[in-house]
Amino acid sequence: MQIIVNAKPHEIAAQDLAAALAELGFANPAIATALNGQFVPRANRADTRLAEGDRLEVLAPMQGG
Repeated sequence: MQIIVNAKPHEIAAQDLAAALAELGFANPAIATALNGQFVPRANRADTRLAEGDRLEVLAPMQGG
């Protein structure tokens, strides 16, 4: 299915958010996710089903000072 990840289209086979993150290479556990504008806690990712055209935002913490 095709979803939009950080404003770019991606074709994925995964059916849930946790599997999609792994498929897309987001291995860092310290990321935040939002699906269609709604924050998804890490504990809920495996239970969050994806659908064609969903919009996923993945944010990683930034270091600096």
